[in-house]
Amino acid sequence: QLHLVESGGGLVQPGGSLRLSCAASGITLDYYAIGWFRQAPGKERREGVLCINKVGGSTNYADSVKGRFTISRDNAKNTVYLQMNSLKPEDTAVYYCAALYGCTVADMSPPRPAFGSWGQGTQVTVSS
Repeated sequence: QLHLVESGGGLVQPGGSLRLSCAASGITLDYYAIGWFRQAPGKERREGVLCINKVGGSTNYADSVKGRFTISRDNAKNTVYLQMNSLKPEDTAVYYCAALYGCTVADMSPPRPAFGSWGQGTQVTVSS
């Protein structure tokens, strides 16, 4: 049974950094793309942020994070990371990861998790 656990969120000042982790159990992440999504306060939909495919190539789905966020994977640890730098208040959201079949628009917008399941998310709050 797939289980994804996001961690690493917290309260950070504008301009600060955080690294989120997405740890998986029940599946081997090597076989899947992994997407990071976020849901801002008051928003109904989850926004695709970044996706990393099986061979480590990444696709950005949020113009607002270009040059600030990067995604990486450590298959040995069955974990995917989201490095967030130069954080802004508008980055405040609950961040989720999902296993995907690919990093195409069809997979990311709207999100189509491979197993139809999400982790509990991790809260990121950017505020002074």
